[in-house]
Amino acid sequence: MTIQWFPGHMTRARRQIQEKLKLIDIVIELLDARVPMSSRNPMIDEILLDKPRLIILNKADLADPRATDRWISFFGGHGHPCIAVDSSTGTRVDEIPGRVQEILKEKIDRMRSKGMNPRALRALIVGIPNVGKSTLINRLAGRNIAETGDRPGVTKGQQWIKVGKELELLDTPGILWPKFEDELVGYRLAMTGAIREQILNIEDIAYFAVRELVERYWDALEERFGIDEPPADLENNQEIVRVMEDIGRKRGCLMSGGRVDLEKASGIILRELRAGKLGKITLEEPDPYA
Repeated sequence: MTIQWFPGHMTRARRQIQEKLKLIDIVIELLDARVPMSSRNPMIDEILLDKPRLIILNKADLADPRATDRWISFFGGHGHPCIAVDSSTGTRVDEIPGRVQEILKEKIDRMRSKGMNPRALRALIVGIPNVGKSTLINRLAGRNIAETGDRPGVTKGQQWIKVGKELELLDTPGILWPKFEDELVGYRLAMTGAIREQILNIEDIAYFAVRELVERYWDALEERFGIDEPPADLENNQEIVRVMEDIGRKRGCLMSGGRVDLEKASGIILRELRAGKLGKITLEEPDPYA
């Protein structure tokens, strides 16, 4: 699957980010803790060059905590301090300003050594659509400033937002890249809601989701949907479809003649996965990227 989706406001966002970089002290890169690598825009390194960076693994409440710990070590080992937060509940969000101060300590010390009173640090916050940037900003600011939504593409412009007296954030629209050459990236982003469902086949995405869950978290599927017969062969398409049909029957997704409405069942699978009702799930490990 090659998904191509690059709305005009994302092209503008990239240009605006590049124009604002000279004003920026640090970049806060927001990733989805469930798919840290797939939710990293490969253009970000090219856009941001060598700016200091703090990586935030957001939605950590939905991710497998053991995998999250491994990702924190992975990014730290590659020179990027990393912290896992939950912007929806505010868990560990209040640690972010302090981490920014730590990363920029040398810059702050230089300003003080010159007799300058350090100004508020300026941070650019970047991330793909629907990764929770606006929710995080509102948590940091302590008030509803950035528009939020449960769909990608909510933020359309840029704005400076004060976080206390020592930090200012520049919000930007989420930036997706023009197309996903790796179909795993496209599917994983679709599973977690970063891509509008209108441009995708929901049954294909649910099929991929079930296949991933059978391989990684069969117990979660079994417990949530009450199914008890895992596929004997993950490469057999019909075996995965059978699991989807079993879920559909359990949830009453039936049409005339007793056939399962796979589209309806697919919607249930994806909604419950995204809402965390299948438990704490991470779909990527750092080992392949080490």
